[in-house]
Amino acid sequence: MTLVAMKKQEFDSLDDDSLGWACMEPTLLQIRGKEMAVKTEAISRLNKGQQALCMFRVLYDHAKNSAVEYYTWISYLLDKPGYWSGVTGGLRFFGDSSMMHLLVETKEVLEASNHRRRVSISDATYKDLEQDNELQNAVSHLFARFLELAPHSLQMISTYIRAHPQDFVIIEN
Repeated sequence: MTLVAMKKQEFDSLDDDSLGWACMEPTLLQIRGKEMAVKTEAISRLNKGQQALCMFRVLYDHAKNSAVEYYTWISYLLDKPGYWSGVTGGLRFFGDSSMMHLLVETKEVLEASNHRRRVSISDATYKDLEQDNELQNAVSHLFARFLELAPHSLQMISTYIRAHPQDFVIIEN
C-alpha cells in the first residue's frame, strides 16, 4: 500500500478531481507506458480503495477529453477484460451506479456496432467514428452523458477519500 504524504491544509482544500489525482499520481506515473506485468504488480500492492480509485482514474483521465478518446479508450478497456472488470469493480466499490449504467450502455452500443460492422473490439480506431455516422452520434451522446456524470463520480470518490484518509494519505503537520 502506497500512501501519499500531504499536509492537512492541502488535503482539506483540494477539489474533488485534484484530491483523487493527488492520491493516485505516484502510482499512475509509475505505471504509465509500462508493460502489463508492471501495471498488474503495482496495482496489486494497493489497498481496495486505492485500486478502485486507480481504475477510475485509468478510465477518467483517458476518456474525458473528447468523444473520440472516450470511444477509443472504452474500446481498449473492453479489449482488456482485466481492465474493464477493474474499472467496473472500482465504480461498484464507490457505489457509482450512474456511471456504471453508462459504461454498460456504452459497452452494448459498441458491441452492437462491432457486430453490425463485423469487426472485433480490438480493431476499434478513431476512424470508426468518421466512417459511421450512427456510431458517431451514439458515442457523442454517451460522451456528453459521461461529462455530465463525471463530477458526481469525482465527488463520490473524494467523499470516500475524506472519510477514509488513512487508506490514501499520510497527513503531515
